[in-house]
Amino acid sequence: MVAGRKSVWPVDASVAHNARVWNHWLGGRDNYAVDRQVGDHVAGLFPVIRDVARADREFLGRAVRYLAGEAGIRQFLDVGTGLPTAENTHEVAQRVAPAARIVYVDNDPLVLTHARALLTGSREGATAYVAADAHDPEAILLGAKRTLDFEQPVAVMMLGILNFVLDTGEARRVVRRLMAAVPPGSYLALTHPTVELGGEGNAAAMRFWNEHATPPITARNRTEVASFLDDLDPLSPGLVSCTHWRPSPDETAGTAGTAGLPEVPQFGALARKV
Repeated sequence: MVAGRKSVWPVDASVAHNARVWNHWLGGRDNYAVDRQVGDHVAGLFPVIRDVARADREFLGRAVRYLAGEAGIRQFLDVGTGLPTAENTHEVAQRVAPAARIVYVDNDPLVLTHARALLTGSREGATAYVAADAHDPEAILLGAKRTLDFEQPVAVMMLGILNFVLDTGEARRVVRRLMAAVPPGSYLALTHPTVELGGEGNAAAMRFWNEHATPPITARNRTEVASFLDDLDPLSPGLVSCTHWRPSPDETAGTAGTAGLPEVPQFGALARKV
């Protein structure tokens, strides 16, 4: 994911990195031995982390399908791309709307190399990549403006990325700057880890992570995560566990609706700029 304060991090195979560990949790192969070792240790401390990774990815799919479909959004700014897996933002969006334009942002050179090779979009639309850091919204916007029209609505995707901006005030500043640059009718999609929603064991796992991997991470409570949605209009059901945000009929089959689905300690929300 985008993190840290350098514009592009050098690849260091001796230290676990979030993008590669996340890839490991999702069953991917774009990772090193150290990523698997640290990832497996974190999963031992906090076994639900693999469920979190899957739930976050499923949230992305549901949010993008809504945005490209019912909401009619044709532009996506995905900050903190991570390593490509199945059902990436452009694949979901362009399946619904082939003319959709997607800009991916990351500062990990391994992510960018894979993205340029694998994240190819439709002929009608566009897919582009910006090497920039989540702490630097000006660089993100400058790069994105080469592909996106900021006079038209944009969906800003910030899934599992604000947790790498350790200072909450700075994280709010980043969100507000990005949302200030897009017109009314735009959206913010976000997910964020928490020690609420059954995530109490997450604290020990995060301490281990911060001692043995990069970039450092933080969890936030509901009030802190909700503050990122200030001045925006959250769509129903608001700020909830990722698994409870508009699950599909297939996901709720055999359960008592959304209430029958397990919660994961990862908040998810989609909010509109009015």
